[in-house]
Amino acid sequence: MHVPPVYPYVPPRELRSNGIARTQVAIVGAGPVGLACAIDLAQHGIDFIIIDDNNTVSAGSRAICWAKRTLEILDRLGCGDAVCARGVSWKVGKVFFRDKLAYQFDLLPEPSHKRPAFVNLQQYLLEEIMVERLRELDHIVRWKNKAIGLQQRGDGARLEVETPDGRYAIEAEYVIAADGARSAVRDILGLAWKGQVFRDRFLIADVSMQGDFPTERWFWFDPPFHSGGSALLHKQADDIWRIDLQLGWECDPDEEKKPEHVIDRIRAMLGPDRAFELEWVSVYTFQCARLERFVHGRVIFVGDAAHQVSPFGARGGNSGIQDADNLCWKLARIVRDESPASLVQTYDDERVEAADENILNSSRSTDFITPKSGASRMMRDAVLALSQQHPFARLLVNSGRLSTPTAHCAKALSTRDRDSFECALGPGAPAADAPVRVAGRTMSLLDRLGGRFDLVVFDTNDGKAGALQSEFGSDLRVACIAPAGKQGKDVLEDIEGLARHRYDADAGAVYLLRPDHHVAARWRAPSVADVRSALKCAQGMQ
Repeated sequence: MHVPPVYPYVPPRELRSNGIARTQVAIVGAGPVGLACAIDLAQHGIDFIIIDDNNTVSAGSRAICWAKRTLEILDRLGCGDAVCARGVSWKVGKVFFRDKLAYQFDLLPEPSHKRPAFVNLQQYLLEEIMVERLRELDHIVRWKNKAIGLQQRGDGARLEVETPDGRYAIEAEYVIAADGARSAVRDILGLAWKGQVFRDRFLIADVSMQGDFPTERWFWFDPPFHSGGSALLHKQADDIWRIDLQLGWECDPDEEKKPEHVIDRIRAMLGPDRAFELEWVSVYTFQCARLERFVHGRVIFVGDAAHQVSPFGARGGNSGIQDADNLCWKLARIVRDESPASLVQTYDDERVEAADENILNSSRSTDFITPKSGASRMMRDAVLALSQQHPFARLLVNSGRLSTPTAHCAKALSTRDRDSFECALGPGAPAADAPVRVAGRTMSLLDRLGGRFDLVVFDTNDGKAGALQSEFGSDLRVACIAPAGKQGKDVLEDIEGLARHRYDADAGAVYLLRPDHHVAARWRAPSVADVRSALKCAQGMQ
């Protein structure tokens, strides 16, 4: 059984002085999203304080499925290798209808990606990895520090904090509220949700067992071992298996959480001879809802503090870390006076857009999994029956549309295409990975990008990459992608031709990427003026 770490409470030094801590950014909440914000700001050299009212990691596995895009973000934060080594990689899912396989799917059939479609890792283990990474960057969480008040002013905010030894204040230019679904900051500001509560209940059980099931996502509609609902099985690290069982709205949550009832249900699923132990049990309801706005003056909401979705599709934790990825480079530029304060509004525009996309997909999944009328159930069951033999019906089956990153349609930071491209990596989309070789070493293209503005230049044999680097200096990092076999200083060899293919890039094509890997602009053959204009746009300067 996992024994969570207990992190030391350290009395804030401000309690011994004037009672006020001053910093550029205050972060409330040290879950995965708050920790992602802290690591990112540390890598940008921004001064911050991160607090949490607990002194350990989360209880139970909670979020477990970390998508490929999130793993690429974690790579940039210095956590990706540890997460992938500790977790369980998978890409195949199977959907069952009653006792028969309806169909299966492969989420990453294309080869030569650094990261898998998903890695399953319990949230508490991810948090431990991220706390350690923060320590490597010479930062710590202020544990047992609880936000109890907040006042805003024109140039910042004042956060009132309670500790076991008394109270003090944090004065910051910005406050990031990453304190989860029961956000204290949201309550302090009196902000309301907009959305829908689903009248259903689900049992989550973390089970320790030596299972011979493959590392796949298995989802059942109307399983023979569990009457009247759905079931889900996932493998996690340390031989922990996540089991989700639909219970219905009328059940008694307190009764259902009793070990004898949970064990009976799991034994019906796994068989009478399977040995297992319960690690953690919860009964939950959920809602698909969000704040109307994520930016409220100097207070910015991220993750579950800003938006919530159903657990179907692994969209909660993944979208939260993508919030952090979108926000922190913008805040870094603002507090360094490199971009105007209005740049933070693009976080609101883009991540509200992403939240709406996730809520829509999550709500549709929930409606399919838990039909609310006899006619809806008949239609769903007909689709499931047809899917066993007819591929067209499989497109209609929705056991949870799994997390994908948002290609931002909010175009404040993007320059519209003027040239024709056949790939989907248009302005607003996240960049694609591909294997490259640098000085004889094979690596991921995305590992060479991110954290700052990048200009990806596909080799033209005319020195364009060097000329652009000379023109823009430290404002841009230029990466030159050349065909396999062409070597040189800072040249990225496209060893399998996949970078050229995935970016639909002939010689002379150029992509401008933001610090969060999203495409800001692309051209077949840009001028220096084209690049300069697009860069100013992406920096929020025009």
